[in-house]
Amino acid sequence: MKPNTVCIEVALNGPWTRRLQPKMPLSPDEIVEEAVACADAGASVVHFHAYDVTTGEQTTELGLVMDIIDRIRAKTDVIVYPAIRYMSNAESIAEDAGPKRYAHLDAMAAQGVAEWLIVDPGSTNLVSYRDVETRAKGLVDINSPAAIRHGLELAARHQLHPGFAIYEPGYLRLAAAFCRAMPEVPMPMYRFMFSDQLTFGFRPREYALAAYLELLREEASGSPWMIAGLGVDIRHLIPYVARSGGHVRVGLEDCPLFATQTNTMLVEEARQLIEAQGANVASPEFVRTTLFNLPA
Repeated sequence: MKPNTVCIEVALNGPWTRRLQPKMPLSPDEIVEEAVACADAGASVVHFHAYDVTTGEQTTELGLVMDIIDRIRAKTDVIVYPAIRYMSNAESIAEDAGPKRYAHLDAMAAQGVAEWLIVDPGSTNLVSYRDVETRAKGLVDINSPAAIRHGLELAARHQLHPGFAIYEPGYLRLAAAFCRAMPEVPMPMYRFMFSDQLTFGFRPREYALAAYLELLREEASGSPWMIAGLGVDIRHLIPYVARSGGHVRVGLEDCPLFATQTNTMLVEEARQLIEAQGANVASPEFVRTTLFNLPA
């Protein structure tokens, strides 16, 4: 039997700030350096959040995002995609939420730079167990149906592969329904999101992954899938994934807060776990040319 080929994606930083994730890269120089190191270690896809170095806030300013991507791609052929624009709850339900959230990606795609984009096909409470204990407000992640459709229309227009973040089973069902209704959308990646530290969805358990895979078989058979999460350690699932034909996302956006590992260490460990199962680690070329065209 031909060995499986597993894509490793690395999510370099996320929205946490160094108060919660001290080792995450923030400046453009740091993001570029870690992206290249992770690509050398085996990552074929890199995801990042850009930060304004003056204010310390997340930004989707086109010039900054493009500069980071250009500098990474000058050193490695890894696939790179940025975060979509962060919005307050009030902004998220406005009629123009979709165009505002994806404006930078639309401009990037028009210039032939973008390859993947994020689509979160649903809304959920992002609340940690600590938030509950301390009575903190937590966060509602809102993605309206209109904004989801806008992201998929953008994917279809520019032939970008959507990365569906599946926080709950209903996210998968809605994403698959949109794709059936919009066959011009390129093949997506279904990214199953687990958590230990937050209260959404499933903890990282084999029974939970098996449930997602059965639902995926019913709703979007043959689609590529990946495990990931927020505030979670998925290492024990990687051997199962490597044997089952799936893919893996690691990095300081996803792993438990206050991590002592670096992004490169997380990628290297994922690679070792994958190769220990007799599977191969995907190159960027494999992801671009083969992954989304594999037979069901």
